[in-house]
Amino acid sequence: MNDYKEIADIYPNIDILFNEPLSKYTHTLTGGPADILAFPESVRQTQELLAYANQYGIPVTVIGNASNLIVRDGGIHGLTMILTKMNKIRIRHHNTIVADAGAALIDVTKAAQAQSLTGVEFAAGIPGSVGGAIFMNAGAYGGDIDDVVTGAEVLTSDDKVIHLDFHQLDFGYRHCSVQDNHQIVLSATFSLTSGIAEKIQKQMNHLNQLRESKQPLELPSCGSVFKRPKGYFAGKLIHEAGLQGFQIGGAQVSTKHAGFIVNVDHATATDYLNVIAHVQKTVFDKFGVHLETEVRIIGEESVKSL
Repeated sequence: MNDYKEIADIYPNIDILFNEPLSKYTHTLTGGPADILAFPESVRQTQELLAYANQYGIPVTVIGNASNLIVRDGGIHGLTMILTKMNKIRIRHHNTIVADAGAALIDVTKAAQAQSLTGVEFAAGIPGSVGGAIFMNAGAYGGDIDDVVTGAEVLTSDDKVIHLDFHQLDFGYRHCSVQDNHQIVLSATFSLTSGIAEKIQKQMNHLNQLRESKQPLELPSCGSVFKRPKGYFAGKLIHEAGLQGFQIGGAQVSTKHAGFIVNVDHATATDYLNVIAHVQKTVFDKFGVHLETEVRIIGEESVKSL
């Protein structure tokens, strides 16, 4: 492949950018450039882009709403796809919702409430996409995606569209089989139960108020940074280690919630990673507990080109 910019000529109906800073899209406002950044609007376009990348040996990365993500300062080599233009939400059979991968999970909760469907209220404030929520088995306030998802359409690494049922998704804590099999989530099916719209809205409002009171939503962040270690709470360990307010560059352990790292002054991804490493070392030295990152960390340490 002599000139990778020819991809824009081959697929003129797809929004494609080159050397695009991913800091424009991540919730941390950090991250280096993507060699190729594409915004497919359909399953077919996504499939065509993957087939093209496979033909030329171009590595492919898919990111959702980039809310629980750190892209290193070197950016992402190859083709990056953001699926937020694939965002339809459809009501099926009264208690079933089918949502495209790029749909905001918050919009799914709103659609459910409008149809008096209960079960997904826990996700009312989760800022990720449906695809990202499946990929990470996202959860909050006692609920997880695997409580309500019954299946998903995915694109395999050899650009085939297949259906995975609940068991094939093999959900675990912040884990799903698509991670291991390098598959791209295209849509998901949610199975909910009938409820009362007013009560559903009341619960959503309550959870959003809790989130606003406890989490540093006023600052850029990647959400909850660490997984919950068995028998402990990550935020409590970080707080007890005296790390709230610890800062490297523009990245700081939140003074509002120790489980968050916030961008307080033009932070870089390297700032974030250095803070994470310091927190992990300090907590391990003090308590003997290894904090595993929940946030997805991707990209290159330094800039590369095709």
